[in-house]
Amino acid sequence: MAAAQNLPSDELFPITLKLFAVYQEVIGQTEMCLQVSPGTTVGQLCDQLIQRYPSLAPWRSQTRFGLNLNFVAADTPLSAEDEVVLIPPVSGG
Repeated sequence: MAAAQNLPSDELFPITLKLFAVYQEVIGQTEMCLQVSPGTTVGQLCDQLIQRYPSLAPWRSQTRFGLNLNFVAADTPLSAEDEVVLIPPVSGG
């Protein structure tokens, strides 16, 4: 799920994507290790995931992003070894 499919693989770097709530239910995993290209943002990563799993699209506008234990904006670029968390709305009691 690289942001740019035409880049040589040595330009890609690894990140860890943690999944919760509806993301975890739809994808069926709690965590994914992905290779992304330089310049990829957390928002782009989310958009790429939604392209692969279109049933997640209704939650895109409500999803918050975590990067290395901090909330970040969608336009925050990723770095090697980052841990990204997609935080959809949750309910419970």
